Amino acid sequence: MELKRIHDHLWEIPKSGGMRVPGRVYADRELLEQVREEGGLQQVMNVAHLPGIVGYSMAMPDIHWGYGFPIGGVAATDPDEGGVVSPGGVGYDINCGVRLCSTRLVEEDVRPRIDRVITRLFQKIPCGVGSTGGIGRVSSEDLDRVMTQGAAWAVERGYGQPEHLESTEDGGVMREADPSRISVRARERGLEQIGTLGSGNHFAELGVVDEVLDAEAAGEFDLIQGGITLLIHTGSRGFGYQVCDDCLKVMARAVRTHGIQLPDRQLACAPVRSAEGEAYLAAMACAANFAWANRQAILGLAEQALLESLGISPRDLGLRLIYDVCHNIAKLEDHSVSGRSRKLCVHRKGATRAHVPRGRPSPWKSGQPVIVPGDMGTRSYLCVGTDRSLEETFGSSCHGAGRVLSRTAARKKFGSRDLIGELKDDGITVMARGRGTVAEEMRGAYKDVSRVVEVMEKAGISRRVARLRPIGVIKG
Repeated sequence: MELKRIHDHLWEIPKSGGMRVPGRVYADRELLEQVREEGGLQQVMNVAHLPGIVGYSMAMPDIHWGYGFPIGGVAATDPDEGGVVSPGGVGYDINCGVRLCSTRLVEEDVRPRIDRVITRLFQKIPCGVGSTGGIGRVSSEDLDRVMTQGAAWAVERGYGQPEHLESTEDGGVMREADPSRISVRARERGLEQIGTLGSGNHFAELGVVDEVLDAEAAGEFDLIQGGITLLIHTGSRGFGYQVCDDCLKVMARAVRTHGIQLPDRQLACAPVRSAEGEAYLAAMACAANFAWANRQAILGLAEQALLESLGISPRDLGLRLIYDVCHNIAKLEDHSVSGRSRKLCVHRKGATRAHVPRGRPSPWKSGQPVIVPGDMGTRSYLCVGTDRSLEETFGSSCHGAGRVLSRTAARKKFGSRDLIGELKDDGITVMARGRGTVAEEMRGAYKDVSRVVEVMEKAGISRRVARLRPIGVIKG
């Protein structure tokens, strides 16, 4: 496959065949070779076939194989030019995302009691496949409110503070949500899953600010060297999965109805301005709002666990939500293309919004927070986006380390080892529902997250603010 070097951290795949735009991949040479080996570049090319796609089919340096779109993929389509929306460009875990909190605590406040703290977090926040009961079963009427109110629903019930909504992407709600678009099966799956982590790569993690890389930005976000942080990573659970599954069946028919030619049926899509496209966006927004309510509820449960296990007051804890950002979503946003303002449907699948869209005021001097978790045995990063991201990536950056081993391969490679013991020896206390999920998320299953964020910094898309070291993790 021919690749054109734009600079040391950006590569272009020229248009060929039915590609409507070129492809672009942010990577250094070593990361690029990893992508070549696993076939992610072909998925970048496939996405470039979508009707109405604008600019480039893009991939961030954490790119790896996904359903239809690569994980780490970004694509914007123009509804005025027949642009489509594709569920594969969002993924099954709609609005999977991360929220990062700072505290007034330092490592010395927590380290002597870390086992007690992690045990209490594990007791408070249900983890694992099909986990239920975080805040108890909600009524069908309340579920409708979750779908339309998002994070605000959880705040109104005492899980967190009203100011948390100001530190959540889009205030923690998509107004396009329409509960009438949601199937009975999706509703059934959602009734007991608010306030639960689930499984896979989802987690809640206590970390320490290991290194401050931008003192001014870190100060804006109340991060200090040695300070304790809380990082939560989860999404819309079985509710969002069912919404995606339901919509994919509709989209498969829509491709034939609208005469859309695709190189991969997993890219099933419909014009944004079609009955099928509008129905998907309305259902997707319901799942996105469910995910925001879920993360908000988990934050409330985590705060309770920290107060109880440490025996301190809320003032002593000083929990502050830095930001909550989604990384599996499609949104209608205003962007400038060739000097012209256009409303585009921006798909971010395993990619993070790094800049508020044009025309909206930014509440940050340093830039919009970009939260990039690594694996549980290494580091995570808080970054901020740059103005250049608006020019090149529709205001998008990376979202994580990116897998190099499938979950099956990771379990096969690491499953026989005492992984929890190894992490304990490294100063990381882990509690999990099963050994398999720990093996799936071990270092060695992922790319080097430090390298990933460095690529984005050297490309001028986002820059590093602080590096976080895990000391305690709970997962499924």
